[in-house]
Amino acid sequence: MKILVVDDSISQAMLLTGILRQAGYANIVEAHDAAAALNTLENGVGRDGDPDVDLILMDIVMPGMDGIEATKRLKADERFRDVPVIMVTVRDEVASLERALEAGANDYISKPVNRLELCARVRSVLRLKEEIDRRKARERELEALTERLEQLSNQDGLTSVSNRRRFEEVYEKEWLRAKRDGSPLSLLMIDIDCFKAFNDTYGHLRGDCCLKAVAEAICIVLKRPGDFVARFGGEEFVVILPGTGEAGALVIAEDIRENVRSLDIEHATSLAAERVTVSIGVASLIPRADLTAKSLLQASDAALYQAKSNGRDRVEKREVP
Repeated sequence: MKILVVDDSISQAMLLTGILRQAGYANIVEAHDAAAALNTLENGVGRDGDPDVDLILMDIVMPGMDGIEATKRLKADERFRDVPVIMVTVRDEVASLERALEAGANDYISKPVNRLELCARVRSVLRLKEEIDRRKARERELEALTERLEQLSNQDGLTSVSNRRRFEEVYEKEWLRAKRDGSPLSLLMIDIDCFKAFNDTYGHLRGDCCLKAVAEAICIVLKRPGDFVARFGGEEFVVILPGTGEAGALVIAEDIRENVRSLDIEHATSLAAERVTVSIGVASLIPRADLTAKSLLQASDAALYQAKSNGRDRVEKREVP
């Protein structure tokens, strides 16, 4: 573990360093004023934001910035807040010692330094630092796990795109945003043509592979960060296109349809073609006060039904009433 010794007296710093090295602490650096100590700490911050110093031995009385002010600055910085500080003080600095402890110092050692007392306090404080580090590591693991669970709860387990639950959350936000900004919003309802027949002919494992491939083909077309795709259920997908009017939505829908055809997945029992195809319903509007989010969803679903009725493997649009 790395220890930083801060003392304007070179001889005192050497004494402390010597005692610690004899006690087995090999990784020790010295700073001879508070500014140099703060600079050492800044330079030692890793990519994860954690400092590489585990303990600071801080002299109280130093020229310029004293040890109390330096400790205050450290404890005010989130990166260094958990780095323990042991103040080094002479016996008659009781008032200063009280201020140092109030500033956030963890312990103190009096001059002249007693070797056994110094080593005992250092061991005690480093044990505390190890426990703090373990707690922080557990917290990070828990945060990562929580984030992963949240991601999984919003993700379709088969295709890895978002699920219907996540779609409903995102769609509500995008509807309100478009309504507030007076901007267009488009929905694409996408259905794999004759998918039940595909499963019956080729089996559910091939059906799962087909669903994954179609989901990927949809995602490839969507270029903007705000564009959103989710599995709506079964063989249906839905795409949200914020800030996109009807003309743009039709272009994207045709690109998706062509991209799925280019997969060239055999489908001998399809009524549309001898390969896997999709039908797509498109609806666009600028949200108004007299409309609800459900109206756009219903219009895109009606357009999808129209595409299926007109022969499949096609894009149809529907105006919102």
